Amino acid sequence: MPRTIDGQITMEKTPSYFVTNEAPQRIHSMAKDTKLIVVVRNPVTRAISDYTQTLSKKPEIPTFEVLAFKNRTLGLIDASWSALRIGIYALHLESWMQYFPLSQILFVSGEHLISNPAEELAKVQEFLGLRRIITDKHFYFNKTKGFPCLKKPEDTGAPRCLGKSKGRTHPKIDPDVIQRLKKFYKPFNAMFYQMTGEDFQWEKEELES
Repeated sequence: MPRTIDGQITMEKTPSYFVTNEAPQRIHSMAKDTKLIVVVRNPVTRAISDYTQTLSKKPEIPTFEVLAFKNRTLGLIDASWSALRIGIYALHLESWMQYFPLSQILFVSGEHLISNPAEELAKVQEFLGLRRIITDKHFYFNKTKGFPCLKKPEDTGAPRCLGKSKGRTHPKIDPDVIQRLKKFYKPFNAMFYQMTGEDFQWEKEELES
């Protein structure tokens, strides 16, 4: 970590922290007042996105439908598959709540980060005790990637968009598999909503099929 002086905030991003058992205790022992920001999205679309990323690097892997089930005939979901296990947010959050109060954790909606980035970043800036500088005027929507891009201040250069690894087209997944996954995640989502005090309304979304 770089040294931080008064008036500065140091930020670090590692997605695997949230699902790593040792991370909460280690971070707490290093800096127990650390503020934590967790970006979450619908666990079904998250799993498909995860698979899409892996598929781009390893085209020979089995289909999503094969990996998602221990026994598809019986409908037994393979919750040990990391693409699915990561989306059981309530399970991972339990570990963090043993060390950090909810007041130190901000949950950012991945869906809203795409549809209304300024509003989500307003929450982030408030959570971090920052003056609100980033607003609507700093974004434009890139239709090609399907994500908002960040404009540079006073048009000082090309806008900053997410890299090539983001915004990949998802493979077509059997609608029956999506329905089974929605049913699998429903109780875990409900638990997560209760733990955080926030309803992300993932059950109401129309998922890609």
